[in-house]
Amino acid sequence: MPLHIGIVGCSAEGAALCYRTICVEGAALLGPHAHPEVSMHTISLGEYLKCTGRGDWQGVADLMLTSANKLATIGADFLICPANTMHQALPHVVPRSPLPWLHIADAVADEAAARGLRRIGILGTRWLIESEVYAEKFATRGLEAVRPNAEERDELHRIILDELNRNIFKPAAVTYHQNVIARLKDAGCDAVVLACTEIPLIISDEDSALPTLDSTRLLARAALRRAVSAR
Repeated sequence: MPLHIGIVGCSAEGAALCYRTICVEGAALLGPHAHPEVSMHTISLGEYLKCTGRGDWQGVADLMLTSANKLATIGADFLICPANTMHQALPHVVPRSPLPWLHIADAVADEAAARGLRRIGILGTRWLIESEVYAEKFATRGLEAVRPNAEERDELHRIILDELNRNIFKPAAVTYHQNVIARLKDAGCDAVVLACTEIPLIISDEDSALPTLDSTRLLARAALRRAVSAR
């Protein structure tokens, strides 16, 4: 049997896309209508944002561990979190976790290296962009993480928190992301990572000036491979 995947959800839209990807794409590995067992536990995003807003990553870790412990109790074999920003807390989580984790930036970095990419723009919350979550993982594979400028970070952050996290999708948000991607292309980037798990709901390769690395789906596919490889 495939391993049981545990999803530590944070924002509903990103967690739902990750869950759907596992269930739908599982069929390619396991046969029609088949996918590994999947369980998800989600504490209110509002509780997470209270912590991130004050830079309390230990607090974020405690919330993630609450979910991790509940998922372990019901039989999950390993864990993923389809929320890029919350990965800043993972160093506080892993030593206390009852189960192993897959890291979203590892999944993205592996794909970028396999595709021969080198200089990659990062789109996400201001917290994520200003962190080392992607820079560290990229550096181990000889990749460069390129951050949007301060003004772009603020507006991307606002769109994510005020709109995408709340199931609000406006044409202006799409246009803004496209403009930032075009500027990153002019700055020498050869791809862009959608490092907020809701951004793939409004941006794809079809409407981007650069190839996209969809962190949500890449994490889901990494989880599928992990689950199936243990059979």
